[in-house]
Amino acid sequence: MSATSNTPPPMAWRYCGNQIKLWRTRAGVSREDLARDAGYSVESVRSMEAGRRRPSRHLLDIADELCGAKGILAAGEEFLRPEKYPDFAEDYMRYEAEAVILSNYQNQLIPGLLQTEETARALMNSYWPRMDDETVEERVAARLDRQNLLSTPTKSFCFLIGEAALRHPLGSTEAQQRQLRHLLAAGAPRHVTIQVVPARDAHPGLDGPFVLLETADHIRLGYEEGQTTGLLYSDPSKVSVLSQRHEMILRQALAPEASARFIDKLAEEQ
Repeated sequence: MSATSNTPPPMAWRYCGNQIKLWRTRAGVSREDLARDAGYSVESVRSMEAGRRRPSRHLLDIADELCGAKGILAAGEEFLRPEKYPDFAEDYMRYEAEAVILSNYQNQLIPGLLQTEETARALMNSYWPRMDDETVEERVAARLDRQNLLSTPTKSFCFLIGEAALRHPLGSTEAQQRQLRHLLAAGAPRHVTIQVVPARDAHPGLDGPFVLLETADHIRLGYEEGQTTGLLYSDPSKVSVLSQRHEMILRQALAPEASARFIDKLAEEQ
């Protein structure tokens, strides 16, 4: 997260920074002394104490020792780890893990559940404002961890992917080829269906991606995600609209076998 963005710094940053300042003041340690021992500039320490920057583990350890906090400050590092998902997506991630049926339509990107590490990393590194390296690593790891859902044969997955997403390289030619081959492997199990939506006719999916979920309790949900927000809803009328649109897109998609041949041909052309 950038300190110059309109989003306030996380509360954990501000709390840990304030604790450093309180312990330092109580112990009679100047900001200059802390900066010198930690190898930071005074302004960097000031920013971390104010919560404008994420207090580093190194600073917490040095402050803990200098101020005699006996591990209390150092323990704050646990709460400063980057979040696995954006705040607006957390509810969706919980229901995604519980869903027994997942129908995903994407017109511009390979669905996250089907991305290789290279693709996921390329996308994370393209975010703006830039994410720090630690957040990128946490988000990439979380995305790959989500893919374990695909190994549950009692769940059903349907992915409709626009042709444009398959033709849009997000890295080297080799990386794109590996991504396409990964799709072929991911779609091999009988509970995972991957279908290509050819770029030839108008259809309801051109307005944007969406996901339909159904839980074991037969609760049906819809999810739509934009640049800075995500909307998860269970309103039957809204879910019905997405279901109808999914059905219309499905009618224009290639059959699973034809989709596999299409993806295989694209991989060969790389």
